[in-house]
Amino acid sequence: MEVVYWIIIIALFVISFIGLIYPIIPSVLFLVGGFLLYGLLFSFEELTFLFWIITILFVILLFVADYFSNLLGVKKFGGSNASIWGSTIGLLIGPFIIPVAGIILGPFLGAILGELLVKRNSLKASIKAGFGSVVGLFSSAFVKGIIQAVMIIIFFIFI
Repeated sequence: MEVVYWIIIIALFVISFIGLIYPIIPSVLFLVGGFLLYGLLFSFEELTFLFWIITILFVILLFVADYFSNLLGVKKFGGSNASIWGSTIGLLIGPFIIPVAGIILGPFLGAILGELLVKRNSLKASIKAGFGSVVGLFSSAFVKGIIQAVMIIIFFIFI
């Protein structure tokens, strides 16, 4: 039965990485869910207070990294808060409107529309901000992937 438990726990970890590509999947919930499931199925004894403090700090780091990666990507390419909001909205609805390609096109088009409609920037400046949102998206996924991998490594060190 232990093998089945481990398969489920590892599946939760894998789903957390899929959430880096499909942001509608709450990566951090699946990752922490894997830790909690281990505790429930095996034992919380190895998952000490220190482990949970480290996990909480890394969860906060995940959210901060996500926010700042997107912010820096958009700002570096001349975007404003309008493109950040447009990018976020596009990231959430893009994959539903345009499956697969919507993951990239949603934030790109959302940032462009945000700049055009709210800031009334030129098309060229808006497209540049849209490109920045895509750069931010990829850099965010990369940084969050590293943080999640470190969290899993720490989990295995503790158990």
